[in-house]
Amino acid sequence: MRTLQTSAKALSSKRPALWIGLPLSIGVGLAMYVLTASSIEADSRMRFSAHAQNARNIIVARIKSYTDVLRGTASIFQTSYPLSRRQFRGYVSGLDLPHNFPAVEVISFAESVKDENRAVFEKRLNAELALEQEGNTLLEIHPPGRRPEYSVITVFEPVKPGIKVLGFDLLANPLQAENQTRLREGGHLIASGMPIPIPSGPQRTVLAMRLPIYMPNAPTDTVHARRVAFVGAVGIAFSVDTLVSGVIDEMPVRHVRMTLVDNDPGLDKKRGRVLLDTLRGTSTSHGFFSDRFSNTLPINFHGRRWDATFSVDARDLHTGFEEFLPWLAMLAGFVSSMLLYALFHALTSSRRRAIKMAKGMTRELRESQTKLEQSHHNLRRLAAHADQIKEGERKRIAREIHDDLGQNLLALRIEADMLATRTRDRHPRLHARARSTLSQIDTTIKSVRQIINDLRPNVLDLGLSAAVEWQIAEFRRRTGIACELVAEPKEITLGDHAATAFFRILQESLSNIVRHAHATSVRVELTSTGQELTMTVIDNGIGLGERERGKAGSFGLVGIEERISILGGAFLISSTDGEGTTVCVSVPLHGDGAPDATHSGADAAGQQAELV
Repeated sequence: MRTLQTSAKALSSKRPALWIGLPLSIGVGLAMYVLTASSIEADSRMRFSAHAQNARNIIVARIKSYTDVLRGTASIFQTSYPLSRRQFRGYVSGLDLPHNFPAVEVISFAESVKDENRAVFEKRLNAELALEQEGNTLLEIHPPGRRPEYSVITVFEPVKPGIKVLGFDLLANPLQAENQTRLREGGHLIASGMPIPIPSGPQRTVLAMRLPIYMPNAPTDTVHARRVAFVGAVGIAFSVDTLVSGVIDEMPVRHVRMTLVDNDPGLDKKRGRVLLDTLRGTSTSHGFFSDRFSNTLPINFHGRRWDATFSVDARDLHTGFEEFLPWLAMLAGFVSSMLLYALFHALTSSRRRAIKMAKGMTRELRESQTKLEQSHHNLRRLAAHADQIKEGERKRIAREIHDDLGQNLLALRIEADMLATRTRDRHPRLHARARSTLSQIDTTIKSVRQIINDLRPNVLDLGLSAAVEWQIAEFRRRTGIACELVAEPKEITLGDHAATAFFRILQESLSNIVRHAHATSVRVELTSTGQELTMTVIDNGIGLGERERGKAGSFGLVGIEERISILGGAFLISSTDGEGTTVCVSVPLHGDGAPDATHSGADAAGQQAELV
């Protein structure tokens, strides 16, 4: 009742004003805008990252293809050294560089010459030029000057007008000396760390790769062997601008800017050299999205770390629908929130009307509670009056109450329950009266059962063992069912209340066997441990199913359990369909277990209600 009152008080709070829904809806709309915009931006970043990765892979593949050209050229020199200028020109012509490798500027061979062999080298080179009828046969190593060692370019294809590098000594540049040593002694490919100046043509960044050439079939296992067998180096120069040309244009995104940076130190010991910057125009971004997306990916250029940075304006990644979608989500969130709030406001009004109805029902419940308390008071007075009846009259009354009045009360309860069920939906007030009458009948049944439990059979004056033997003899005489008693010890000292309870339990158990078990044999055992008395009733009947235990109107087992509970004992029943039933009860011997005198009236009656 108190809980109902608390709930009604909580529900009776004032309904919220309609204007509160406006800021709430605006907040929901903004949240939807932010979530949708964030989702679109995350998806755009992912797509741009995939495009950048694909572009990076294309650049790496192109570098590999140009490296393969260099290795193929080195293989020609390695297997056919010395290679004539005419043979080299034919090989380069077969590569068809403008169509297959457009980024390649030149393919060259720089021959290693000692100073003591310079004159012989110049004479041989001039003789080759004379055979080719190229006119000038007085070619000398340049720039002029004597040096201990030279790395002279002897072939240079394709030849471009205005570019005269034939006979040029690469070692004239002091920065190339360290590269020459690494190239000769390392035996592996070396990539240039600085751009190569191109005397003509548009402004562009040109890089070079070189491979050492050793005498055919010469040993190259050691550094000394490689020094002896080294004859020169084949190199390839390519344009970085041409290398990446088309890669950005092939990306399905407009206005992508690419920056290519060499982060390893070059020959001048400087880092962070910018090799390429497309410098494409960018547009201004508006709205929730970030201004620009940027993605930096590493590229391994033969031991040198390049960083390719792709950046793009955020709006270039978004479609027109994606630009509009966050606003659409905000509008949807605002409208749906307003509709939900309006529904909540309507439900609140309906709840207030329901509260008024609940208050009326609460008043009726209070009146019913008052009448029920008065009925309980009357039953307690009836129980007190019943205790004054003499012992002899109790026996007769107990027998008639059990056989007659108890069944009549049960029938009356069934009729009242049927009346309450039929009036539940159509006659609420009559239903409440019927339920009140039903409650009074239940209380009367409890009081009657308490009166029966308080009655003491005469046979108990001779002791519990004698009373049990007499009951078993009566059972055999009335039913003809074989019933065996095993009593240990023969004399059992037990309080009046406990003895009466044991006797009633035996009566109820035997009565259930007659009515339901269809048994042909029964065994009753009384055992004592000195601290506890146990009675076990075993039959060989059809057993007790789960449905029978909870069958409506069957109170025998419940009554047994209640009796034992009052005595502070234990109750156990086990049964299997077709194999009989075993009922076992035990109580302690250290006390009577009877309830206090104050509980002999209505309170004790409430605990025994289901045994009638």
